[in-house]
Amino acid sequence: MLFVALTAPLMGAIADMSGIRKRMMMLYTAVCVTGVALFATLDQGDVLLGFTLAVIANIGFEGALVFYNAYLPDIAPPAKQGFVSGLGFGVGYLGSLVGLGVALPLAFANNFEAIWLAVAGMFAVFSLPTFLILPEGPARMSVRQAAVEGFTGFRRIVGEVLADRQLRRFLLAFFFYIDGVLTVILFAGPFAQTTMGFTATETIILFAVVQVSALVGALGLARPTDVWGPKRVISLSLLLWIAIAAVTFVIHTKAAFFAVAVTAGIGLGAIQAASRSFMAALTPEGKEAEMFGFYAFCGKSSSILGPFVFGTISSLTGGNQRLSIFSLIAFFVIGLLLLQRVEDPRRKAVEAPAP
Repeated sequence: MLFVALTAPLMGAIADMSGIRKRMMMLYTAVCVTGVALFATLDQGDVLLGFTLAVIANIGFEGALVFYNAYLPDIAPPAKQGFVSGLGFGVGYLGSLVGLGVALPLAFANNFEAIWLAVAGMFAVFSLPTFLILPEGPARMSVRQAAVEGFTGFRRIVGEVLADRQLRRFLLAFFFYIDGVLTVILFAGPFAQTTMGFTATETIILFAVVQVSALVGALGLARPTDVWGPKRVISLSLLLWIAIAAVTFVIHTKAAFFAVAVTAGIGLGAIQAASRSFMAALTPEGKEAEMFGFYAFCGKSSSILGPFVFGTISSLTGGNQRLSIFSLIAFFVIGLLLLQRVEDPRRKAVEAPAP
């Protein structure tokens, strides 16, 4: 996460200037596929090697997402970016269910090596249409020149982001609210098992159902994102997340937590798709990978603060995970308040009177 957060803006700038966005996405995807496939070679006790492969695979996956997200302004007009973003996340969650369906029979058969090979193969195969269909961006300079410009002009790039008031405000709001969202998702499994008493099988079922509800959230609010504007959809989603954290603090039954988790899945799919759509609307033409690099920077670097707060409160309160979840409301409230200072350019364009 830290590596991707620190390098994403720079790699994005180099890709934009040299026109190698697709090749960078292919490179990072290959790194992820290789890292996942090599898990099949691990033996019991290979903790350090397993950790290293996990880091490599995650760098590849998160790095590829930067360039994948940056294609949104290219493949969808502004009036349909909310729908396309939601469709992308929806199909992604469907892929998670397919992956789970492939992995579970192999896990029950204790054929764990085959799981890694199957997942790596699926990732590679389903990535091919993207590599074959999507165009490469125009090159303004050679890769070497772009690398030099990227390294030497990094301060300028940061300055451009900070100088864009709307983009700066959105990224700051995104930093806080996505941290709260990702922290809840990260600790949902441990919370279900340690606090709510879910068995391993029940947790797997919960995970699958949440994937379905996230798919529903991403697709169900795809059209409204274009009609209402992503700002309104994100704001409504954050109110939902505040309610989720508050209700989680007081529930005590598995059925109640199951219902809350399903609701959280809807909020997850909606806020992810709308956030990407909002970022696309704020991104200057020709700087898509560069700006989505900063988007990734804010998303990945924020993932340190939330778990730290969760863990600290849990430690200070003797393992009270309910209070830890409840404390994350602060992230949602801060993000919601900061978001209100951002103008929705797409909504503004829709409401503007015709000449």
